[in-house]
Amino acid sequence: MVEGSLWNSYSDENIAYPRLEGDIAVDIAIVGGGITGISTAQLLSERGYKVAVLEAKRVGKGTTSHSTGNLYVIIDQLLSSLKSKYNEEIVKKVILSRWDALKKIEQNIDHFQIDCDFKKQPLFLFEDANTVKMLEEKKVANKIDLAFFELSKTFPLDYDDGLQFEDQAQFNPLLYIQGLAKAIESENCKIYEHTIVRAIEEEEERVLVHTPDAIVSAQYAIHATHTPKGMEMQYHTTLGPYREYGIAAKLNSVNYPEGIFWGYYSDKKYSVRSYSRGGENYLIAVGSPHKVGQAKDNKEHVEDLKNFVQKRFDIAKFTHVWGGQNYKPADLLPYIGRKKTNSREFVATGFSTDGLVYGSLAAMILTDEIEGKFNPYEDIYRAARSNPGKSAEKFIKENANVAGEFLKDLSFKGDDQDLVGIPPGEAAIVTRNGEKIAVYKKEDGSLSILSALCTHMACMVHWNNLENSWDCPCHGSRFDTRGEVIEGPAFNPLKKIEIDK
Repeated sequence: MVEGSLWNSYSDENIAYPRLEGDIAVDIAIVGGGITGISTAQLLSERGYKVAVLEAKRVGKGTTSHSTGNLYVIIDQLLSSLKSKYNEEIVKKVILSRWDALKKIEQNIDHFQIDCDFKKQPLFLFEDANTVKMLEEKKVANKIDLAFFELSKTFPLDYDDGLQFEDQAQFNPLLYIQGLAKAIESENCKIYEHTIVRAIEEEEERVLVHTPDAIVSAQYAIHATHTPKGMEMQYHTTLGPYREYGIAAKLNSVNYPEGIFWGYYSDKKYSVRSYSRGGENYLIAVGSPHKVGQAKDNKEHVEDLKNFVQKRFDIAKFTHVWGGQNYKPADLLPYIGRKKTNSREFVATGFSTDGLVYGSLAAMILTDEIEGKFNPYEDIYRAARSNPGKSAEKFIKENANVAGEFLKDLSFKGDDQDLVGIPPGEAAIVTRNGEKIAVYKKEDGSLSILSALCTHMACMVHWNNLENSWDCPCHGSRFDTRGEVIEGPAFNPLKKIEIDK
């Protein structure tokens, strides 16, 4: 079984961009080369701005390539949760904004002739008898005039109640972003890969974006990194970082289900759909979420997902397994726009698991805001907003969780153990001379020894035994076994430690 997303198996490896190795000056510096960054670069460069996209790894191979590839207008946390906090006008605006973004994706695919397996599909919401969400969903959909159908008796999965939305879609998100990047790269739109941003410095008349080998001077900088980089605590304290998992499988039959399926079973949600390319057919399932860095055993979450599909489909073999990250906003709406009044930095974060559509919407809103044009959705997603009445409960819960993790790890004693005792391929947090260190033993027996304190806010990282990473339970930063940042708000790698073994 491949450890990595199904989308990465169909990556166009002929598409590559250079590393930035010298200082440059542009109008807009975009940090992040996923769907938000590339979509924003497209719109800004089309309007005449000189743009540089700075991607730490490969374009599209971060969060975008670890998503479901589903495109829909409702939201992950359902219409009923949105209606519990906002009036019908706001709920309608959210749906309309997501329709506009979905249409923009389809227009790009048509205009640039991007081969990404785009396909219109219905979205099915359904639940078992132990869950009570669908009745309220139908009520809200009726109130905002969002058309739906009742599920038919020939529905391919077990259910008690549900509804169906037409004209949603699916695609291969990595091929889409690679195709879009290739189409827009020009003298006016430069894309750089393997270019890690270590700091962003905002001055009165410009922003300086620092990489290991260069400084980018720009009028504006955009954090298109899923969550803002650095100490942007007005966002990190209102976002809950979560990981969930994806698996792909081959079936023994040709009865792959057509559509996007969201099933709620005793309040656990699983997303299922099929994918075909080059004569190969796959079943994809996503679910089993948990707070980043807080799983007792990450592998158990994948087993939960496998058990779900094995009970409902005739599985021949599992082919891929991967994890994906999302940030859930306390008031249910993303933060898109200037990080604060008159700032030269812009953010786009809090997409939950709805980021493919929200990332495209963010590009539209940010481009209009930079150009000084009115956007009908700017106000409801305004990044500098404050909604204490709508976010207080979630704000208190998330920050109590962070405080609990910090205090728990503060009192962690660890083992002053012999590092030789760690099995190959395993890791442990140990204490040496009063210092907490993160130790990973490679298969060849050599050790990677790092500080166990996250470089964002000094929370202690935890080992992810599925993805071989060090994950921070406070604000979601993740690091590989060399200490380099994989994702999250941290700018800098974990400190390398030299000890006498």
